[in-house]
Amino acid sequence: MFDAIKKFLNNIFGSNKDVSLGIYGPPNAGKSTLANKISLDLLGEELGEVSEVPHETREVKKKERAVLKVDDQEITMNLLDMPGISTKVDFKDFKKFGLEDDSAKTRAKEATKGIVEAIKWLDDVDACLVVFDSTKDPYTQVNVTIIGNLEAKKIPILVVANKIDLEDANPDAVRDAFPQHPVVEISAKEGKNINKLYEEIMHHLS
Repeated sequence: MFDAIKKFLNNIFGSNKDVSLGIYGPPNAGKSTLANKISLDLLGEELGEVSEVPHETREVKKKERAVLKVDDQEITMNLLDMPGISTKVDFKDFKKFGLEDDSAKTRAKEATKGIVEAIKWLDDVDACLVVFDSTKDPYTQVNVTIIGNLEAKKIPILVVANKIDLEDANPDAVRDAFPQHPVVEISAKEGKNINKLYEEIMHHLS
C-alpha cells in the first residue's frame, strides 16, 4: 500500500500543479501553531490566530504557493489550516473560558459549520498532516474518525505528534495508536524538530 501511495504522490508532486496540504486534527492539538510556523518559515508571515479556547479556527485558513526546499528537492504547496474536528460541539464548553451564553452559542454554531467545511475539503486536498496532542490519549473516537475518513478517501497521511516540549508528552503512544502511518514528533510552539518534519514531508509526500 505504501508503494502505491508513493507512486500516487510522485504523480502529484511531479506535475506542475501546486499541492494542497491539509492540516487536520482535533481542537487544541496545535494545528494553527504548526500552520503559522510553516507559513512563517516558507512565506515570511503567519497564517492565522492561535488561542487556548477550543475551535479558534472556525473556517479554513489558506496560504498559497508556499515553497518547501529540502536539499535538492522542491515542492510548492497550498497550506490549508482546517478547523478542529470534533464529534460534538457544546456551547457550555466555551463558557468555561469566560464567554457569555449568546457568545458561546454563536461560537458553537460557527465551530460546527467549520467542522462541516473541513470535511468537505477532503475532496480537494492532495495530502494531510494530522496533528495530535502527544500529552493526551491519541486513541479517541475523534482521532480514529479523522484517520478513518482520510483513509477511506485514500488521502496520504503524515501523523504529527505535537507538544513534545511538555513534560507529560508521550509521542510513542501516538505511534502505537496509528502504526499504519509515518509519525514525526515535534513541538510546533518551540520549533523543535520542524526541520525533521520538512524532511518527512518531502520523503513521504514527494
